[in-house]
Amino acid sequence: MTFTSRLRVLFRTKTSRALDRLEDPREALDDSYDQQVAMLQQVRQGLAEVATAKKRIELQGQEMGARHRRLAAQADQALSQGREDLARTALERRALLESQVAAIRDQFTGLQQQQQRLQDNERRLAERVTAFRTEKESIKASYAASVAQVKANEAAAGIGSQATDVGVNLDRAKDKVAQMQARAAATDELLANGALNDLTAPPDADLERQLSNGAIQADVERQLQSMKSARAAHAPRRAGDENPDAWLRIGQGQG
Repeated sequence: MTFTSRLRVLFRTKTSRALDRLEDPREALDDSYDQQVAMLQQVRQGLAEVATAKKRIELQGQEMGARHRRLAAQADQALSQGREDLARTALERRALLESQVAAIRDQFTGLQQQQQRLQDNERRLAERVTAFRTEKESIKASYAASVAQVKANEAAAGIGSQATDVGVNLDRAKDKVAQMQARAAATDELLANGALNDLTAPPDADLERQLSNGAIQADVERQLQSMKSARAAHAPRRAGDENPDAWLRIGQGQG
């Protein structure tokens, strides 16, 4: 596999992994769940604001009710004291107050109905969010199990992105080993031929090596001439006649 091919395979593998992460349904489910939770929070916030406004009007109505009773008592007290003018004033104020109470009563009723609708919406939305969360976790668990099974099957079959990486790395390692072996053999040959100098060798080692090679060649020629002379004298040595200790004299000048 060429370097360009390896780059192409690696690029496809990385791109595939990035797309897998972008298309991960678990992230989409979590995003949808977060959006529903945010909607539920908004509904609850609106419910709290409506309940606060209703409570404020309720307190205001209670104050107006107390004043309404007080004005009635004041009108009765004025009549008992013969102050019809004061009684009339108290009753006029009481009538005006009744119109104001009617207005805020309508507001209170509207807020009460709005609060009830929001409570119903909040309950239904909370139930949907809870149900969605349960289904979401179930789908995520099933997806995770499927992913694990696919990875296990691909690993067993030797396919998939990770297996591709392993193959690419193995090919690169083989190429490196082959290159190093070829380089080592070439440098050995160059050193043996004297084309390169061995910096770790002692001085004049190249001369010693050549002299040693010359001595070996001379010894080989001597042994060859000895064998030729023995064959010419019709006295070849037989392997069975050799002394068992003859190996001790190998290299000591005897054929």
